[in-house]
Amino acid sequence: MPPERREARKATESGSKSGPKVKRERPQDVLEYERRFWGRGRSVAGVDEVGRGPLAGPVVAAAVVLCEGVCIDGADDSKVLTAEARLELFERIRTCASCIGVGAASVREIDRRNILRATTIAMQRALGRLKVRPDHIVIDGLPVTHLGLEHEAVVDGDALVHSIACASIVAKVVRDRLMHRLAVRYPGYSWDKNVGYGTPEHLAAIDELGVTPHHRLTFTGLQFELEI
Repeated sequence: MPPERREARKATESGSKSGPKVKRERPQDVLEYERRFWGRGRSVAGVDEVGRGPLAGPVVAAAVVLCEGVCIDGADDSKVLTAEARLELFERIRTCASCIGVGAASVREIDRRNILRATTIAMQRALGRLKVRPDHIVIDGLPVTHLGLEHEAVVDGDALVHSIACASIVAKVVRDRLMHRLAVRYPGYSWDKNVGYGTPEHLAAIDELGVTPHHRLTFTGLQFELEI
């Protein structure tokens, strides 16, 4: 394997968000953040993304606006939940939320614009698909420089802010379902299990079968194939 591919894979695997995550202490009132705005008659949209680290597939973002006072019992950072719990919570969020927006950025956009800008695009699309414009936007992690909308960023927000936790679940379920469908079209890469992350089985499949149109060439060390 060429050195540039090995280095790209190391960087991708080290930056993956798919591994186990330590659960942090949450506020006693999980709606503590939202109540600060609801008390002033302001709506809140929580935003999170899934899929920055995989070798294949899009990055997906979700924005969730909860009805005032609504708590989705059990909702937490999607990475600390089982797949079964995420699916159950996803359906409850869809039923109980005031509105939900989902956006994605394609593999082509990731390769041409880099993963950070592609993530921003996915977030912009998710917010743009909300039926109601929120009064306040809160995003997991650090401020998003090019979002183009005023927002607050909360580190570990997917564990500390309820609407962000709900957004993380929605984004994860939507992206996983997409990768499961793609797994049927592209058997051999185990996307139904690894959802595009750089597991040993996935890496071995790339070496044996090559890349698909859904692989990120800049992540697999094949950026020289881009027609830029």
